Amino acid sequence: MSSFYEYSVEDRKGNAVPMKQFAGKVVLVVNTATGCGFTPQYKDLEELYEADHERGLEILDIPCNQFAGQTPGTDDEVHEFCTLKYHTQFDQMKKSDVNGENALDLYKFLKSQKSFGGFGHGPKALLMNTMLKKIDPDYKNNAEIKWNFTKFLVDRQGNVVRRFEPTEDMKEVRAAVEELL
Repeated sequence: MSSFYEYSVEDRKGNAVPMKQFAGKVVLVVNTATGCGFTPQYKDLEELYEADHERGLEILDIPCNQFAGQTPGTDDEVHEFCTLKYHTQFDQMKKSDVNGENALDLYKFLKSQKSFGGFGHGPKALLMNTMLKKIDPDYKNNAEIKWNFTKFLVDRQGNVVRRFEPTEDMKEVRAAVEELL
């Protein structure tokens, strides 16, 4: 498959969510975690959703437990955490893998469109670089998702236009979304 719109994921109840239902919208696909240092990004994501949903923004929240087991609990417990702590209005999908043989086909596609481009600069970037060198010495040279809260931005035509690592300032994410709306 070669189009974002040819894929689907499962919602937390196990129902198929086809990406074609987002045709004509701007979509931010995020692998999330409830117990990560980046989890407070849920606040920024919700603010972005509230500000721009009416203008055509959708957030596809895909919880993932592949990074230090930072998403324990059931899909319903993840949803409850997000709605109670961060008042999220966008729904969480079924907890899924984003790397490895059980990775969602959607994530295989996203990674094929936008590879890893680095963590940038600053303390969080340095921390991530140091940690990942221990986990995967070749991490800079593969497209795998490196950690929770990696984001892919998809335009209204289904093109994957940008990949944001979790260390990227959410102001940059907001600016890129605004540009597409």
